[in-house]
Amino acid sequence: MTTTPETEAHGPVDFVLLEFPVAGLTGRPSEEMVKLVEQGVIRLFDLLVVMKTEDGTVEVLELTDPGGPAASFSYFEGARTGLLGDDDIAEATAELLPGTVAALIVYENTWAAPFVAAVRESGGELVASTRIPAPDVMEALDALEALDAVPPETGA
Repeated sequence: MTTTPETEAHGPVDFVLLEFPVAGLTGRPSEEMVKLVEQGVIRLFDLLVVMKTEDGTVEVLELTDPGGPAASFSYFEGARTGLLGDDDIAEATAELLPGTVAALIVYENTWAAPFVAAVRESGGELVASTRIPAPDVMEALDALEALDAVPPETGA
């Protein structure tokens, strides 16, 4: 008897570019990312930390440099699958302001894998997807809340 290998379901994969002022580095974002990875919420594929100097030069930072700006991400040393290529790095870093540090991160939303599997098992497929930035959502919710706070006009 032969069996057909089942297709493994994956969650959506995201690429994010996070820019930080060098003076504002706290290490907290990496602590929260460690929690997400350890809880199985995300699976990290690639993490690269870069610095754009005041003259515009881009430098890839070592995550293991104990005194460096990328030190808080040392937990993720070796997180390089190759999904994040040189062209991606060049395109992303072109957007950075001089004098900043950035984390380029590619991760899978593993929390969604069971849902993806259920959709596939039911014959469904993704036909559209978009990400709405959190500030846009918050602005829209605030605007709706402000509308609800306005008392209705009464007619005479």
